[in-house]
Amino acid sequence: MIGVTGTATTTQRVVTTPLGRRRSDLLTKLPARGALAWVRDGEGLVGWGEVDRFEVTGPGALERAADWWAQRCAATEVVDPLGVPGSGAVLFGSVAFDPERGRSVFVVPAVVLGRRDGQTWVTVAGDDHPEVTEFPAQAADSSIGRLSYADGELDPVTWCGRVGEAVRRIAAGDLDKVVLARDVLVRADHPLDPRRLLLRLAARFPSCWTFAVEGLLGATPELLLRRTGDEVSSRVLAGTAPRSSDAAADTALGAGLAGSAKDHAEHRYAVDSLAAALRPWCTDLAVPSRPSVLTLPNVRHLSTDVRGHLAPGAPGLLELLAAVHPTAAVGGTPRGAALELIREIEGMDRDRYAGPVGWLDARGDGEFGLALRCAQLTGGAGGAEARLFAGCGIVGDSDPMAELAETQAKLAAVQAALQD
Repeated sequence: MIGVTGTATTTQRVVTTPLGRRRSDLLTKLPARGALAWVRDGEGLVGWGEVDRFEVTGPGALERAADWWAQRCAATEVVDPLGVPGSGAVLFGSVAFDPERGRSVFVVPAVVLGRRDGQTWVTVAGDDHPEVTEFPAQAADSSIGRLSYADGELDPVTWCGRVGEAVRRIAAGDLDKVVLARDVLVRADHPLDPRRLLLRLAARFPSCWTFAVEGLLGATPELLLRRTGDEVSSRVLAGTAPRSSDAAADTALGAGLAGSAKDHAEHRYAVDSLAAALRPWCTDLAVPSRPSVLTLPNVRHLSTDVRGHLAPGAPGLLELLAAVHPTAAVGGTPRGAALELIREIEGMDRDRYAGPVGWLDARGDGEFGLALRCAQLTGGAGGAEARLFAGCGIVGDSDPMAELAETQAKLAAVQAALQD
């Protein structure tokens, strides 16, 4: 089924005003409702208000979103003295994991506050919005009270059984790798303020991309695709090991990941799937032969940074996302077989979890990560409920209990940020 909703495109004015090199925490400027964010190491974009949106479902969603954005930009008068990635007209997007079934959401904010290389600016969209140059910090709720957790669509025992089934399918030759995810439900005594969660995630994971679009918020370590002019880059993660509070044990866990044949095989599938999808559009693509180890406070990942240059006539960022998503890092390989198995046995609708999330400007520059380490605020119980997600890559020698432990380690990132 194909569906599209969006407001009518009319001529509009967008004005970017440089604010010099003033420094302040971008995330503290967000209001409680309608928060939009893409921030890493104190730089990035935050937005609020809404002057337009585009929602789309069904095949070709990203291509149709690209057409809508191009038409909208053509009808927009832009005043932008900076001309840097993220200034001028900006679109935030959160894309469904399943490219054929889920709903993708794109929002044009009324106000965007940005910082890049120390330069700060504000962009105001629409004819009815006055000049804005001051941004007092917003007060986030101080307490959400007690938290209670419940199983999502599958309890842990049943989920482990599905992992075992995936291993059997792999052994039978149906596919090489599949990523299975699970969800956990959380309810608080008081409404969940998205700013509180974003600030805590950014403080604990400064090297990750802290994001918020349409109630989906988190801190992802994985950059699916960045485009700056004709340059493209990606950070591929696959293969995970937990951390330990004991220094010797933690070092051993890191060494184990670096030398794990199982994790290296899982990682190579993810890198190869991204490179194969991106290479036809590039004049060159640098793909390291071996991954490095990325260390985060709660887990370690095998990590590969891929970089290249786009050929003349290459499609825009949203169309490139359609070509590469879902990679084997969040889906599996072969892609079609992995998606069919996920639909068959995972037992839940991922919605926008593990889908692309990020931003795009009118020049075509932008950054989209994968919506991982995240929570979907559901609006239930007066805004006091959320869905948390975590997944792991299943290959031929995966152990169900070890994979369950990996999901628990990943869930802990958001759970710790929720705690009072």
